[in-house]
This record gives sequence, structure tokens and C-alpha cells, in this order.
Amino acid sequence: MSYAATATAAPAFLPPSAASSASNGGSAAQFQRNLNVHLICPDCREVPPNLVENFSDGDMVCGSCGLVLGDRIVDTRSEWRTFANDDQGNDDPSRVGEAVNPLLNGSQLDTMISYGAQGSTAGRELNRAQNKVVHDRRDTALQAAYSKISQMCERYSLPRVVQDTAKDIFKKVEDHRKLRGKSQESIEAAAIFIACRQNGVARAFKEICLLTNVPKKEIGRVFKVIENILLESGSNLNASVGATDQEYQAVGTNAEDLMNRYCSHLGLTTQVASGAQYIARQAAKEGILAGRSPISIAAATIYMAAGLFGEGRSALKIAERAGVSDGTIKTSYKFLWEARDKLVDPAWIESKKASMSGLPKV
Repeated sequence: MSYAATATAAPAFLPPSAASSASNGGSAAQFQRNLNVHLICPDCREVPPNLVENFSDGDMVCGSCGLVLGDRIVDTRSEWRTFANDDQGNDDPSRVGEAVNPLLNGSQLDTMISYGAQGSTAGRELNRAQNKVVHDRRDTALQAAYSKISQMCERYSLPRVVQDTAKDIFKKVEDHRKLRGKSQESIEAAAIFIACRQNGVARAFKEICLLTNVPKKEIGRVFKVIENILLESGSNLNASVGATDQEYQAVGTNAEDLMNRYCSHLGLTTQVASGAQYIARQAAKEGILAGRSPISIAAATIYMAAGLFGEGRSALKIAERAGVSDGTIKTSYKFLWEARDKLVDPAWIESKKASMSGLPKV
């Protein structure tokens, strides 16, 4: 492809117009010189020129011979793009302004006024007046709650998806009539607890209680209310924050969800964690430890599996990590030890990976 400078060509004179004849009193008008400039191809020299503006490449090309007459041309046409496929809540997003935050209310197309130059009071007064007029108090309260949820989740190193789900739950239920009179801290704690369950990183009530300083019973009461609200409304969690829609379903915490984290904190291998999970499944199948909390079951099975695979840990050390007393662990382990022949996989003993003699004595 070759480039060439555009040539100019135009008729030397233009015929007189009817308006000019009338202005001269009907007398013969003079031919006028044509001062318009026409761009033509220097090779074809066609008049009128057959020029094509390729805005996608920024080139001006002769449509007859393909000679490039100009590059880096600017597209001066109007842009009327819409993002109808990306609509959320039947909105029509425009390309002006930042992206709409689905966790807040309103259009969010507010004007922000800066404080201005240092030492100037006019900018500060305008900013204060603008905040009073424009800012929604409800959005301010939501932002404060979201900030607190993020801080609490980061304190326990919870993944970002848990934060987003907890914020989504909080927005859906924070103004529900069934939660009137409940403290905001208890609603935030219950939202984090439900978000952990929904995303497969379950936490116990005691852990959420230590994280948020909200009493365990209060978290339990608010949790039940929020769960009923979500089940009755059939809400889709994370639908408003761009993730895959998932209808809320009541999910319980079992001992297997807690074992990997406890074993990691105790410095145990994945073999012990897998063995503890197998023992917990067998115990549930046989009806052993029925009615006990998942934390007690997880701690007792880890206590048994660690001794079985030669990585024994004391009941007191496991109790510190799990948040239960060592007496609870030993009481639960007693039932596991009595049914040890049903709970231990014979393949472990045959392969000499485990030894029954390593089990803690009752």
C-alpha cells in the first residue's frame, strides 16, 4: 500500500446565482472565482473524488485505485453507544461517570466539590453545603457498614467473595421490619456468618463472636431471622455484585468443613486431615457422636487421627485451636475409641501408614 499527498482541484469559475442577478437589478452578473478546495486523488484525478474515510484504521483511501491519501484522521461522528446488554435493574448506563455501585441506592451521579486551595474557606463551605444537599444519609450508613464488614473479614483473612456476599445480604435485610430493634453489629455478624457458609469457608458461632464482640446468642437469633427472610423472599445472593446468581439455600456447618483449617493451624499433614474426615463420615454413618456440635466432632476426630498416623497432639493443644475444652474432646473421643474397629480403614493398618497402638489411651 502506498501513501501520497492529496492533490487539490476545482473549477476555475462558478456560474452566477439567481440571488446575485437579483441584487444587480436583473442585469447580467459576473462569473465568480471558486475559492472552495476539493481534495482529489493525484493518480486518478477524478472530480468529484471517490474518497473513503476508514475510521477504524484512521486512513483516508481512494476508492478507485486504493491509494492512501491520509492517515491518523479523527472520527468526528457522534457516538451513540449504549450498553443495554449490561443493564442491571432495567437501567441504561451511559459512558459518562464512574460505574454504578449495585450495593448503594440511587443513580449515584452526584457532583463532588473539592475543598479548594489550602487555607481557602469558600471551597470547604461549598463542599459542606453540597454534602448536606446531595448525599443520601442511607447511602452513608451503608458505606459505613460495608467498611466495617470489610475490616472484620480482613481480620480473619476471609476471601473477597465472602465480603461481597456479606454486603449483599446486609443490603437486602438491613431495613426489614423483622430486624427492627436489632443492633447493626449483630446484623453484620450474622451476614458474615451466612456468607461464610454459602461460600464453603464455614466458621463457628464462637469464631464470629470473637471477631465481632457480639454475644453468641444474639448472633444466633439474628441469624435465624435473616435466614427466614432470605428463604421467604427467594433472594439470589451476589446477583447485584456481578457474580453468578445463586438462590439462597440453608446450608449447615459440618465437622469436615472445619478440619482442614484446624489441621493447618496444628501443623498436621494432609494425611491426618483426610483420615479425620473419613473417621467423621464413618461416625456420622454409625450414629456415633450424634447431637454434638461440629466443633467437638472435628476436634475429637483430629485427636484420634493424629495419634493413629503417628503425629499425636495433646487434647489441650487441639482445644486451644478449636475453642473447646480438653474435657469435651476427651469425652467425645471415648465414644470414638469404643467404636474404633468400625471407624478405622483396614487399608491404613495393612499399608502400615497407621497403627492402632498410637491411639491415645482413654
